Amino acid sequence: MSYFKELPNLEYPSFLSDKNSSLDYIEVKNIFRRIKLRDDLQSAFTLFDKYEIPMGYNPDMVADEVYGSAELDWVVLITAGIINVRNEWPLSDSDIYDFALDKYGGNINATRFYETKEIKNSGERIILPKGKVVDSDFVFTYYDNGRQSVSGTNVRTGISNYEYEVRINEDKKDIHLLKLGHLQQFLNDMRDIMVYDKSSQYLDETTVRTENSNITMS
Repeated sequence: MSYFKELPNLEYPSFLSDKNSSLDYIEVKNIFRRIKLRDDLQSAFTLFDKYEIPMGYNPDMVADEVYGSAELDWVVLITAGIINVRNEWPLSDSDIYDFALDKYGGNINATRFYETKEIKNSGERIILPKGKVVDSDFVFTYYDNGRQSVSGTNVRTGISNYEYEVRINEDKKDIHLLKLGHLQQFLNDMRDIMVYDKSSQYLDETTVRTENSNITMS
């Protein structure tokens, strides 16, 4: 079952050059009929499993592994909250390097920002946590049996443009997927949502017909 098979139909006035009359229609899928997880369900962690996307996996490969069907890739994307696959799906190591090289060119290894190193006092207590963004001239001063100052590479490290993009890419690998036991209910609910309500455009539960602008009233 693919996502587009589940979309309802839309009869649209034919724009084809070989149409017989202005009353001709063509049937297309209503791509504007979209679904998303309810906000309250997104926070119900009992419905989801944590999943780390393996290197080089596409959504259809994840769907095949988790749900047993590559055609359920759209379930993976919807439950993971991914709208734009191009920007939100993790790249392979080689692809992220090519992406960074294309984006930064010769500045790929240039320092983007600095962040702190972990500093402990004599009692092994952390007094400066790792990963805090700081200026290039950052100095850390503290008191531990007298005043102490730490500066330069002893207290901070530079993060390059490439390392920055790698971190973002790594974060994309961790997603939440709908548990297999809830999959069928999700599919049933999705089909119910796709059914049309009766209206002036209604033909049947899966088909509506748009207004025909080719027909004018005299």
